[in-house]
Amino acid sequence: MRTVIQRVSQASVTIDGNMKSEIGKGLLVLLGICDDDNEEDIDWLVRKIVQLRVFDDENGVMNRSVIDIQGEIMVVSQFTLYASYKKGNRPSWLRASKPEVATPLYLLFCKKMSEALGKSVATGSFGADMKVSLINDGPVTICMDTKNKE
Repeated sequence: MRTVIQRVSQASVTIDGNMKSEIGKGLLVLLGICDDDNEEDIDWLVRKIVQLRVFDDENGVMNRSVIDIQGEIMVVSQFTLYASYKKGNRPSWLRASKPEVATPLYLLFCKKMSEALGKSVATGSFGADMKVSLINDGPVTICMDTKNKE
Protein backbone atom coordinates (compact mmCIF):
# COMPACT_ATOMS: atom_id res chain seq x y z
CA MET A 1 0.00 0.00 0.00
CA ARG A 2 1.12 3.49 -0.78
CA THR A 3 -0.12 6.63 0.87
CA VAL A 4 0.29 10.33 0.60
CA ILE A 5 -0.62 11.82 3.98
CA GLN A 6 -1.29 15.54 4.23
CA ARG A 7 -1.82 17.55 7.39
CA VAL A 8 -4.87 19.68 6.64
CA SER A 9 -6.87 22.41 8.27
CA GLN A 10 -9.80 21.23 6.14
CA ALA A 11 -10.54 18.84 3.28
CA SER A 12 -13.57 17.73 1.30
CA VAL A 13 -14.61 15.32 -1.45
CA THR A 14 -17.21 16.26 -4.05
CA ILE A 15 -18.72 13.78 -6.51
CA ASP A 16 -20.94 14.94 -9.38
CA GLY A 17 -21.27 18.37 -7.77
CA ASN A 18 -22.41 16.95 -4.41
CA MET A 19 -20.28 17.07 -1.27
CA LYS A 20 -19.64 13.48 -0.19
CA SER A 21 -17.66 14.27 2.96
CA GLU A 22 -15.53 16.85 4.69
CA ILE A 23 -13.22 17.19 7.66
CA GLY A 24 -11.65 19.97 9.67
CA LYS A 25 -8.19 19.79 11.24
CA GLY A 26 -6.60 16.41 10.72
CA LEU A 27 -5.12 14.18 8.03
CA LEU A 28 -6.05 13.54 4.42
CA VAL A 29 -4.86 10.06 3.43
CA LEU A 30 -4.64 9.21 -0.27
CA LEU A 31 -4.46 5.41 -0.47
CA GLY A 32 -3.17 3.23 -3.31
CA ILE A 33 -3.55 -0.55 -3.23
CA CYS A 34 -1.69 -3.23 -5.20
CA ASP A 35 -2.40 -6.95 -5.53
CA ASP A 36 0.07 -8.18 -2.93
CA ASP A 37 -1.27 -5.91 -0.16
CA ASN A 38 -2.93 -7.62 2.78
CA GLU A 39 -4.34 -7.11 6.28
CA GLU A 40 -0.85 -6.99 7.79
CA ASP A 41 -0.09 -3.98 5.57
CA ILE A 42 -3.33 -2.33 6.70
CA ASP A 43 -2.55 -2.86 10.39
CA TRP A 44 0.98 -1.45 10.04
CA LEU A 45 -0.15 1.57 8.04
CA VAL A 46 -3.10 2.42 10.30
CA ARG A 47 -0.88 2.25 13.38
CA LYS A 48 1.78 4.48 11.78
CA ILE A 49 -0.72 7.06 10.57
CA VAL A 50 -2.67 7.54 13.80
CA GLN A 51 0.58 7.77 15.79
CA LEU A 52 2.34 10.07 13.31
CA ARG A 53 3.47 13.13 15.29
CA VAL A 54 2.96 15.96 12.81
CA PHE A 55 0.86 18.38 14.87
CA ASP A 56 2.39 21.13 16.97
CA ASP A 57 2.59 20.95 20.74
CA GLU A 58 2.47 24.01 23.02
CA ASN A 59 6.08 24.83 22.02
CA GLY A 60 5.39 24.76 18.28
CA VAL A 61 7.19 21.43 17.84
CA MET A 62 5.58 18.66 15.74
CA ASN A 63 5.09 16.33 18.67
CA ARG A 64 1.37 15.44 18.64
CA SER A 65 -0.60 12.84 16.71
CA VAL A 66 -4.04 13.16 15.17
CA ILE A 67 -5.36 11.25 18.19
CA ASP A 68 -3.66 13.69 20.59
CA ILE A 69 -5.36 16.68 18.96
CA GLN A 70 -8.68 14.85 18.55
CA GLY A 71 -8.42 15.53 14.82
CA GLU A 72 -10.21 13.94 11.91
CA ILE A 73 -9.10 11.68 9.07
CA MET A 74 -10.31 11.44 5.49
CA VAL A 75 -9.32 8.42 3.36
CA VAL A 76 -9.53 8.69 -0.43
CA SER A 77 -8.66 5.82 -2.76
CA GLN A 78 -6.10 6.77 -5.39
CA PHE A 79 -4.93 4.08 -7.80
CA THR A 80 -2.66 6.61 -9.55
CA LEU A 81 -0.18 6.28 -6.68
CA TYR A 82 0.95 3.13 -8.50
CA ALA A 83 1.76 4.93 -11.75
CA SER A 84 4.60 3.46 -13.75
CA TYR A 85 6.35 6.11 -15.83
CA LYS A 86 9.47 4.28 -17.00
CA LYS A 87 8.51 4.05 -20.68
CA GLY A 88 7.14 6.99 -22.62
CA ASN A 89 5.07 9.82 -21.21
CA ARG A 90 1.74 8.11 -20.61
CA PRO A 91 1.65 6.49 -17.16
CA SER A 92 0.57 2.89 -16.73
CA TRP A 93 -1.36 1.70 -13.69
CA LEU A 94 -0.90 -2.04 -14.16
CA ARG A 95 0.42 -2.44 -10.59
CA ALA A 96 -2.73 -0.93 -9.06
CA SER A 97 -5.26 -3.53 -7.94
CA LYS A 98 -8.49 -4.05 -9.80
CA PRO A 99 -11.67 -3.11 -7.90
CA GLU A 100 -12.50 -6.70 -6.93
CA VAL A 101 -9.22 -6.88 -4.96
CA ALA A 102 -8.87 -3.24 -3.89
CA THR A 103 -12.42 -2.47 -2.74
CA PRO A 104 -12.49 -4.93 0.19
CA LEU A 105 -9.01 -3.81 1.29
CA TYR A 106 -10.01 -0.15 1.08
CA LEU A 107 -13.14 -0.79 3.16
CA LEU A 108 -11.14 -2.78 5.74
CA PHE A 109 -8.54 0.00 5.89
CA CYS A 110 -11.27 2.59 6.57
CA LYS A 111 -12.87 0.36 9.23
CA LYS A 112 -9.57 -0.21 11.03
CA MET A 113 -8.67 3.47 10.76
CA SER A 114 -11.99 4.39 12.38
CA GLU A 115 -11.37 1.91 15.18
CA ALA A 116 -7.85 3.23 15.80
CA LEU A 117 -9.01 6.85 15.70
CA GLY A 118 -12.00 6.19 17.92
CA LYS A 119 -14.46 7.83 15.52
CA SER A 120 -15.66 7.57 11.95
CA VAL A 121 -13.34 8.56 9.15
CA ALA A 122 -14.56 10.53 6.16
CA THR A 123 -14.20 8.83 2.80
CA GLY A 124 -14.50 9.31 -0.89
CA SER A 125 -16.24 6.72 -3.06
CA PHE A 126 -14.02 3.97 -4.39
CA GLY A 127 -13.65 4.25 -8.16
CA ALA A 128 -15.60 7.50 -8.49
CA ASP A 129 -14.43 10.63 -10.28
CA MET A 130 -13.82 12.78 -7.20
CA LYS A 131 -12.89 16.39 -6.70
CA VAL A 132 -10.72 16.61 -3.59
CA SER A 133 -10.21 20.02 -2.03
CA LEU A 134 -7.83 20.66 0.81
CA ILE A 135 -5.89 23.25 2.68
CA ASN A 136 -2.53 21.67 3.41
CA ASP A 137 -1.42 23.00 6.79
CA GLY A 138 2.31 23.69 6.82
CA PRO A 139 2.56 22.35 4.18
CA VAL A 140 3.13 18.92 5.68
CA THR A 141 3.05 15.98 3.26
CA ILE A 142 4.42 12.52 4.01
CA CYS A 143 4.57 9.47 1.76
CA MET A 144 4.49 5.94 3.18
CA ASP A 145 4.78 2.60 1.43
CA THR A 146 4.27 -0.69 3.24
CA LYS A 147 6.99 -2.22 1.08
CA ASN A 148 9.49 0.11 2.82
CA LYS A 149 8.74 -0.71 6.47
CA GLU A 150 12.35 -0.91 7.58
